[in-house]
Formats: sequence, structure tokens, C-alpha cells
Amino acid sequence: MFRRRGRYASIVLILPALAVYGLFILYPLVRGVLLSFTDNTGGPTDAFVGLKQYSALIHDPTALQALRHTVIYAAVVLVVQTGLGLSAAALLSRRPHIRRVVSSMLLLPALISPVMASFIWSYLYRPDGGIDTLLGDVGLGVLRQTWLGDPSIALYAIAAVNIWMFAGYSCVIFLAGYAGIPAELLDAADIDGATRWQRFRKVEWAMLAPSLTVNVTISLIGSLGVFDFPLVLTNGGPVGSTNTLALLIYRDIFNNSDFAMGAATAVLLLVLVVVVSSAASAVLRRRERVL
Repeated sequence: MFRRRGRYASIVLILPALAVYGLFILYPLVRGVLLSFTDNTGGPTDAFVGLKQYSALIHDPTALQALRHTVIYAAVVLVVQTGLGLSAAALLSRRPHIRRVVSSMLLLPALISPVMASFIWSYLYRPDGGIDTLLGDVGLGVLRQTWLGDPSIALYAIAAVNIWMFAGYSCVIFLAGYAGIPAELLDAADIDGATRWQRFRKVEWAMLAPSLTVNVTISLIGSLGVFDFPLVLTNGGPVGSTNTLALLIYRDIFNNSDFAMGAATAVLLLVLVVVVSSAASAVLRRRERVL
């Protein structure tokens, strides 16, 4: 009897959370998928058109370009952000007297909203802004660029803002991994005469596997769905060189009133995020078990 009452109580307690999840997560998801199979343009009626929107999407050069930009952006952010976070964590792990202060300072950019960070960097990237002025002052004026106006580098300039914001977050996750490494392993490596690089490669890198999995998964999910930075910094320009899938969704729905195409693009982005992040997580978790 008591077990049955406990089971009923558990169901009653979880119902509000399930209701909120169903209302704000499941219903919009199902509604969006169904919408992508129609020709809805924002009106009260629509007609079922099957895979027409998806066919148009995969044959749209703008959408394919945005997909390519999204993948390149995610790859750059993943590699550079994870690399910087790991490097900073490796250095700070050996300097406990400054670790707390420096890691807190590295986290500060992540506390700024992406829109505010974009406005700050839009000033820094101006032809007369902080970056070009600094390069001129230190005698590196030859490196000045039209950072957000050159189609060949604009996407990477936006990625740099993302990396600046969240490299410290990545560093803190790796530092948490370092805190879980038994001191006996590090002492044993030192006694065996291992160099810093050997200790990192043979001991630390293996023990940081869970932290790497978390960092890679979070980075992929965030960068594949990037929207704020390209919207504020370039609005997809110049000449579409910073268009992303999330930006296309915004334009289809709010600028073109093409709700069905926007929903189809959103479904494509959802599938991309789920497949890529799940595959990366599965590979890295398998590596954790092997190590």
C-alpha cells in the first residue's frame, strides 16, 4: 500500500513538469515539423504539400551556402575554443595561487549577452576601431583588415567573438577535470622522469576525457545554432558570406512570411545539431570507456 501511494505521489509531482515540457517543447516541435509539410505563409489556412519545402530547400543555393557556413563556423569554434580552453587550463592547473582569480576573469565574457558582445566587437572591428588602431600603434599596420567587410574573413571574425566569449567557459570545465585527477598519478609521472608534455599526453589527456566530451558537445550545439553574432555584426553580409541556417530561419519567418520554409529549415538545423552532437558525444564516450 505504501509503495502504491509513493508511486502515485511521484506521478502527481512529475505531472506539472511534464505539462510544461509538453506545452513549451514537444508541442512547438511537433507543430513545426507538421508546418514544414505545408505551404503556410502566415495565414490562417494552409495546404499539405509533402516534401515540397524540403526539395526546394536542398536545391536552394542560398540554403546550401548557409549550411556550409554553419558547418565551417562550428568547426572553427570547436577546434580553437576547445584548444584555447585546454591550454589555459593546463597552465592554470600548475599555478594554484592564481588559478581562481584568472579563471574568474576568463569567465567574465560569458556573462555578457551575445548581443552586447556583438556591439562591442562591431566597434572594435571598425576601420578606425580598437583592433586596427592597436595594430597601427604596435607597428603592425600591414595586418589591418576590413574585418566585417571582406567576404573571405568575415565569418572567421564572427567566430572569433564566439571564441572570445566562451573559451573561458571551456577552460573552467577542463579545470574541473584537472581537479579530478588523482595527485598520485601526477607524482608517479614526475618520479618516473616524465616531461611536462609526456605527463600531459600520457596521464592528463586520458583523465580529461569526460571534460573533453562535455566541451565538444556544448560547443557543437551552440555554434551550429549560432544566430545572434551574425545577425548583429553583419546581418549575413557581405554578399551572404556570413549567412547561417538560424539566420535563414529568422528571415524566412519574419521577413518573408514563409512559415513553411522557415519550419523546414528549422527541422534541417535540428537534425544537423542532433546528429552531429550525438555522433561526437558517442565517439568521445566510447573513448572514455577505452581509456
